[in-house]
Amino acid sequence: MSVTLDTNRLTDRVSALVEAARKAGADAADAVAVRSRSTSVTVRLGKVENTDASESDDVSLRVFVGNRVASVSATAGADVSTLAQRAVAMARVSPEDPFQGLADAALLMREPKQLDLFDPTIVSAAQLTEHALVAEQAAMSVKGVTNSSGSSAGAGLGGLVLATSSGFVGQYSISRFSRSVSVIAGEGTGMERDYEYSSRIHFEELEAPESIGRKAGERAVRRLNPRRMPTGTADVIFDPRVARGMAGHLAGAINGAAVARKTSFWRDMMGKQIASAGITVTDDPLRIRGQASRPFDGEGVEGEKLVMVDKGVLGHWFLSTSAARELGLTTNGRGSRGGSSVSPSSTNLAIEPGEISAQDMIRNVRNGFYVTEVIGQGVNMVTGEYSRGASGYWIENGELAFPVSEITIASNLKDMFLRMVPANDLDRNFGTAAPTLLVEGMTIAGT
Repeated sequence: MSVTLDTNRLTDRVSALVEAARKAGADAADAVAVRSRSTSVTVRLGKVENTDASESDDVSLRVFVGNRVASVSATAGADVSTLAQRAVAMARVSPEDPFQGLADAALLMREPKQLDLFDPTIVSAAQLTEHALVAEQAAMSVKGVTNSSGSSAGAGLGGLVLATSSGFVGQYSISRFSRSVSVIAGEGTGMERDYEYSSRIHFEELEAPESIGRKAGERAVRRLNPRRMPTGTADVIFDPRVARGMAGHLAGAINGAAVARKTSFWRDMMGKQIASAGITVTDDPLRIRGQASRPFDGEGVEGEKLVMVDKGVLGHWFLSTSAARELGLTTNGRGSRGGSSVSPSSTNLAIEPGEISAQDMIRNVRNGFYVTEVIGQGVNMVTGEYSRGASGYWIENGELAFPVSEITIASNLKDMFLRMVPANDLDRNFGTAAPTLLVEGMTIAGT
């Protein structure tokens, strides 16, 4: 895998696409090219199961003819003129959309921030194999672990180039490295599975494979012999792995596109209290080495760090240009390119840490449920209704007493966030991050 991603050819390509679109009759256009290179190795029970290496260069063109828009995607080698003519022809017969268009030129990035997103370290397939094997061996060495679901290691590089008919041309590259392992503890119908993983932009920051394996094994063994609990009401503490999902639900509810479609349960809550005073939520696209950092969004707009929720009060929606115009607002640089379309999304989102430690949070609960995994899709983003299968550990007298499974936890996200308390153990090494979270008084459906 090359240590660099020369994007000069892609820059020429997207600029040519934009020029061809204008010649074909588009009033405005933008084009994006995405280059990716990746290598990954998967092992199981000490043997290599799969080795993958992939490379791709893809382009997409979006054209505007009056209030009509159309887009096409292709490989980078596709004929520029043909793509442009097809896109313009499609736009001319598309329905009008008064909210579509390029971002205001005054909002476009002028000078890219240096975010340290690219690590040129070369990791060979042999090294990836070694790391995956070491992680699996460490997991299998934990007493009680009986089988492996597999261990993997990967390395990848990506580059993005964007050009618009308003004169913007920008590009950036990003690297990603990962390790993961999943193992099984127990026998027969009493088997339990768990996992651990690490993903970083810089190779040197990856967690050691031995540590990843040991944690996965210990997690799996600790889940053995789970119990079921009676139906009732209890305080629920979400492990950070599950709490990140709660942050994701919040991001979906304050997405400007969902608000414009009236499919968010917080659509009428701007400037109002949506969470407890202990909840502050930030979103920062310019975080150094952030998993979701970017110098500009999918429309060329440089975002800035925003306090989305300040001590429980909703302050911003995630906005792309079209979502912002539909809501009578201005984009805040959260347009995310998905193929040839643009929609708003979060970047480095974090529920900020509170003051209490996770250990003290558990100690303060006499009887409750510590959730380490949720199952199912029981979240209604229109009403906020929340009902998920869950497993984890029962809390008795401030301690994790025994594993539990086959439980359903239920409430409404609107009420959950108003009763939410964050711990102080936030790990920002995730694009969507959250500390341990306590939600008081949830319904537990068990035996």
